[in-house]
Amino acid sequence: MNKIRGFSALAKWFVVLLLVGVSTLAFAGSVAEDQAKIRKQSQDALARLYEVQPGAKAAIANAKGYAVFSKWGVTIGAVGGGIGRGLAVEQPSGKETFMRYVEGSAGLGLGIKKYALIFVFETEQARANFVNKGWEGGAQATAVAKNGSAGSAFEGAASVSPGVWVYQVTDKGLAAEIGLKGTKYYPDKKLN
Repeated sequence: MNKIRGFSALAKWFVVLLLVGVSTLAFAGSVAEDQAKIRKQSQDALARLYEVQPGAKAAIANAKGYAVFSKWGVTIGAVGGGIGRGLAVEQPSGKETFMRYVEGSAGLGLGIKKYALIFVFETEQARANFVNKGWEGGAQATAVAKNGSAGSAFEGAASVSPGVWVYQVTDKGLAAEIGLKGTKYYPDKKLN
């Protein structure tokens, strides 16, 4: 039993050190360089989404805003997590807000995964709350997305709160299960 506890504590520290090291390297440029990198990652993620779910382009174009996060996570043993940045865009003005996220997870596993989350805001209130107050994910959602008022506009997305839909895109396409447990999204003070 002590060996398991020792491994678990070691795994936790390894994940923390890995996340700090990678985040420092990934975002070590100037403010303008970091903003440009995040904009490019966001455009790349949207292009992947439109390729696998063409209807998403119209859904996003008609929304009050959207936010894109290119994410990666690490799981070693019973602990895992991820940190990173993203971009929220108000529509139709195009006003940008640079965001951060931090996540933690518990459960057995081993690996690194990379994916993109695209939040779509149907209402101005949903967008403003996300950007101004931040958001904490506490849900595991399945992407069915057929709701009376939304119809099939959000096919492939999951409703995670009133007026907020999420697409998750991996290298293999659109994910059916969207995991948002233990993730906090908030404005990036350094880049705004």
